[in-house]
Amino acid sequence: MTSDLTLLVTAPGDRLMGDLARQRPDWRLVALRDGPPREPVQGTLWGFVDWLGETMSGLEMCRRLREAPLTRTAHITMVLDEPDSEARRRALQAGADDYLTGPLDAARLIERVEGPHSTGSPSRPNRLANGAITLDPAAHQVRVGGALVTMRPNEFRLLAHFIQNRDQVFSRAALIAQLGKEDGAIDDRTVDVWVGRLRRALIAAGAPDPLRTVRSLGYVMDSVES
Repeated sequence: MTSDLTLLVTAPGDRLMGDLARQRPDWRLVALRDGPPREPVQGTLWGFVDWLGETMSGLEMCRRLREAPLTRTAHITMVLDEPDSEARRRALQAGADDYLTGPLDAARLIERVEGPHSTGSPSRPNRLANGAITLDPAAHQVRVGGALVTMRPNEFRLLAHFIQNRDQVFSRAALIAQLGKEDGAIDDRTVDVWVGRLRRALIAAGAPDPLRTVRSLGYVMDSVES
């Protein structure tokens, strides 16, 4: 279970707030109305942005969250009105990490954040490594050669999965399921966006590209000696 978490939600209704308060009382919730929060926010940030907002479009809200220093590393899920392919493409271009089709309720929000197989007290290794890349699940940190790498939750989960399962090829569908995104709206091209962002973050930090594309099959992380 994710405890040190702040949710950024556009126009959260009373029912959603009440259900979250009962089911995840340690999560913090910040309402997004006219832009990103102006005060510092704590912990891992996860935004749920409606396609049509009260004061601006979801696309514009997403862009502003990506531009603001306080929220640029947040995981952003765009809540679409319909499973439209053009809307999905535009959401990713605006900086969203993924998307789902509304309406949004507490159960779907929790499943998206924690994944469908969360037990509430998962047993995880203290540290994962592959070559110069190290990942600390407890601290939610990634380092390359000791240097800290800023990474969004989506790419962090993806990297952890690859490190734990080195030298195994995973299809795009398998990666969607592994990240708890089994919603039918997620398509294979979105996986390519996730992997691309992960690659760019690691390469920018000085790591050789650790991910290999296997044509017609998916992606694999090759083992690298330290």
